[in-house]
Amino acid sequence: MSNNYWDDEDDELDTIEDVPMDGSDLLKKLRKAKRADEKRIKELTEQLEGFSKTQREAIVKSTLEKKGVNLKAARLVMKDLEDISEESVNNWLDDNADLFGLTVAQDTSAISQEDRAALRNQDMVTQNALSPDRANDVEYRLSQATSEEDILSILRSQQ
Repeated sequence: MSNNYWDDEDDELDTIEDVPMDGSDLLKKLRKAKRADEKRIKELTEQLEGFSKTQREAIVKSTLEKKGVNLKAARLVMKDLEDISEESVNNWLDDNADLFGLTVAQDTSAISQEDRAALRNQDMVTQNALSPDRANDVEYRLSQATSEEDILSILRSQQ
């Protein structure tokens, strides 16, 4: 006994008359479609590159305008930087500030000389201050002292 299983789908493939079974014609259509897709990809890639370049130039120019730098410097920035963002352009300008006569703002805090002197005085006072540990130690040593000489030696060591 033979087990033959026929699928209905296989029967439908034989009856399709819309698609010619000539392999060369199908191959030509595939190649043509591939060329059309490649052409479209190339066009879209060129558009993307154009938009990217325009966006990079806009970022550079706006950053240069904010800093008050001549816009001709944009060419230098574009050549030097691959990844262009406002932060990277600002960093580039800070690194090359001497080329454009810019002064780079230092991140030093505005502590006046009086404030510095007050901080030094605080450091000197707290450096020799009696901490709670030292106070407990002195109290313990005084309670353990047996003579006047012990007490005087404890007091002398605290000066």
